[in-house]
Amino acid sequence: MLTIDELAARAGMTVRTVRFYGTRGLLPPPEIGPRRVGHYGPEHLSRLALIEELQRQGLTLAAIERYVQGLPADLSARDLAIHRAVVASWTPDAAEETTREELERRAGRALTEEDVDRLAAMDVLERADTDGVFRVDRGLLGLGVQLLDVPIPLETLLKARTVLVEHARATARELTRLFHDEVWDPERVDAMKSLSAHMQPMVVQALVTAFQRSLKEELRAVSR
Repeated sequence: MLTIDELAARAGMTVRTVRFYGTRGLLPPPEIGPRRVGHYGPEHLSRLALIEELQRQGLTLAAIERYVQGLPADLSARDLAIHRAVVASWTPDAAEETTREELERRAGRALTEEDVDRLAAMDVLERADTDGVFRVDRGLLGLGVQLLDVPIPLETLLKARTVLVEHARATARELTRLFHDEVWDPERVDAMKSLSAHMQPMVVQALVTAFQRSLKEELRAVSR
């Protein structure tokens, strides 16, 4: 649990901004602890990351409010991280360069070299050419830090990433081929490019939804 000062620091925002989002209904109220101190959890941090990504996409505050209000009230931090990842996919690159100090401040903990390797294996970050500088997907950082405490070997994470990348590329190739063969009109290139860009977020959302459902089915089958 975090105080509002800690939440703001982890999110890279001012306390005033966090309070403002709370008054606009973009953040659930905190849990009130001893001495009437409000405490915030991972869901608040993930929601702030989602709001930040929506702002980066150019959405107005009113549009962000409509988007957030349309989300189920009981979404977990992981669910919100998935939403943020889908939104971030609308742009070519969601990563931002940051120093080791800033990375640890946002992570809320000191990070060992093994921690950094595990975060890199999860595609949360990658080392830049300059020593001590990282390219970080800030919206996925919170989720990645939580997974650091899950006892999964680094080798397994690397294998999992390989599986995901290979299947994602195969899916992208097949969808692109299908679009080119069935929809593409060489006489309307600009319109086709606009249509492709418009469809991208919908395709990503469909893929995420299909994957989530398939994963749940597989996990249920294994647990029987």
